[in-house]
Amino acid sequence: MSSAISTSCGRRLPACARNCSASATRKPREVPVPLRYPFVIVSAPPSSAKNYRWNRVNYSRTRRVIDIWGFFLLILFYRWWDSKKWTYRSGDSEENRSRRQRMRAIWTRETMLELGPTFIKVGQLFSTRADLFPKEYIEELSRLQDEVPAFPYEQVVEIVEDQFGKPIPQVFQFFDPTPIAAASLGQVHRAQLHSGEDVVVKVQRPGLEKLFNVDLGILRGIAQYLQNHPRYGRGGREWVPIYDECARILMQEIDYLNEGRNADTFRRNFKDSPEICVPRVYWRYSSPRVLTLEYLPGIKISNYEALEAAGLDRRSLARIGARSYLQQLLNDGFFHADPHPGNIAVRHDGALIFYDFGMMGHIQPGTKEKLMDTFLGVAQSDADKVIDSLIELGAIKKSADRVPIRRSIEFLLTNFVNQPYNLQSFNFAELTDDIYEMAYEQPFRFPATFTFVLRAVSTLEGLGKGLDPDFNFMDVAQPFADQLMAVNSEFGMRELFNQLGQQVGQVSSMTVNLPRRIEQTLERADRGELRVRTKSIETERLLKRLNSAAIGGIYSVLLAAFLICSVVLYTADHILEAIAAFGLAGLLSFALGRVLLRLQRIDTDLQ
Repeated sequence: MSSAISTSCGRRLPACARNCSASATRKPREVPVPLRYPFVIVSAPPSSAKNYRWNRVNYSRTRRVIDIWGFFLLILFYRWWDSKKWTYRSGDSEENRSRRQRMRAIWTRETMLELGPTFIKVGQLFSTRADLFPKEYIEELSRLQDEVPAFPYEQVVEIVEDQFGKPIPQVFQFFDPTPIAAASLGQVHRAQLHSGEDVVVKVQRPGLEKLFNVDLGILRGIAQYLQNHPRYGRGGREWVPIYDECARILMQEIDYLNEGRNADTFRRNFKDSPEICVPRVYWRYSSPRVLTLEYLPGIKISNYEALEAAGLDRRSLARIGARSYLQQLLNDGFFHADPHPGNIAVRHDGALIFYDFGMMGHIQPGTKEKLMDTFLGVAQSDADKVIDSLIELGAIKKSADRVPIRRSIEFLLTNFVNQPYNLQSFNFAELTDDIYEMAYEQPFRFPATFTFVLRAVSTLEGLGKGLDPDFNFMDVAQPFADQLMAVNSEFGMRELFNQLGQQVGQVSSMTVNLPRRIEQTLERADRGELRVRTKSIETERLLKRLNSAAIGGIYSVLLAAFLICSVVLYTADHILEAIAAFGLAGLLSFALGRVLLRLQRIDTDLQ
């Protein structure tokens, strides 16, 4: 939702929720000044925006099953079709594949918008999973916005009165029936309390929880299908846990009390900072489906002309935004997961206003130490140490093949770390693109927090360059890095002695237990109970080749049999039966062709 929307009288109205991240679907009516006049309730004018099929209170599960499974099966078909060289009329080249991939990604984004709130949010979450989707899909899904129509004011009245158990005039002195903005999860209205305080009220879309329950039940079936699929379920893709994580985040987003708690925590973290402003939550007027926040007007941070007209320093604003995010990451461990321009505004005195706290990132206490191990491995250009630390972070499975992973990490170390260090030439977006590319090609399992950080820093870097062409995120980060290294150097000696003590204890324990473990191993060997497990990639490929060759042989025998049958039946004037046998022979020939292509790929890999 746009952080500030101009009215015809020149005032600016704020946006206070990510769930309303799109522009208002219609121009808000002028609000009289001041907001002290008798309470009125009028019907909002009908929206001219597109009327989506999901925009209703009651949903047909059968219809949702058809829509969602149809979308999913079409994706699988496109994936199969695009993998065939003969489908590219102008030749199978990297450029043509990338162009078609981009076209599919755009179609996916538009279809997710058509499917409604669940898929809009799932798409936004998947835009953080560079380990699951190609770069083109990540870029398109990150642009997924909530450009949806507002729901009628009568439903707003019904929800608010149901949540508070009293008519709206008893809760608010004034309530604007025209929303500031509308999005997939809810919409925001301007209001005023009886105490005279101006507020904005975020009201959840009717029937949203029911829609989530229906859609998530269908998505669980799709996740289980992918998990059990011989092709899509391999390579460490744990689709059911991925679904569980998405479902948990989505259900948290529609709990406005959780968003209110996030806003309070974020506000406390910056209570001593005059550069950051966060709207206060009015808990007395909030519930799981209604959230009332302080009215904080501001200029949208990407509205550069308005910022200059207000006499604000754009260069200073870029640095304030970067510093605030570094504090969230390195000091607080609690950060805004979606700091796009619609969620940040600028107050008249140059302070930044943050909106929408539905999706926040948490850095667990033990994660910082593990990240320091990663940074140490990067500083030492030690690919194995980086891999070990990523395994501890859960970004790589312990059973993953380290050889291709080491090649990718060594490439990054060579092209970014070992090059002459120049803050002015460093581009974080390029590094992020390379990490995304590496994540998709290798068996990485990047946690959502990690990719939230990457995407947010990339967004802030782009926003900073828009405010100040000479802005460099790493330049702002340098003091934080120096402070972090100083703290860790002071902590280093104590940590070193602690590690030495732990290692001495481990060696002592191993010395005592080693003879007993050797004796147990020898006894198991004598009894024939010792098992040795090995893994050979070449052997697995040979076994796959043998299996494919056996299947190809069976298809060849059946193909010959059906061809003979079709000829015999045709000569005996059994035309229909001969055509049927010939059709089956055609299907078998197609299957045999696929097996031969698979054998060719395996032979290429073995060479």
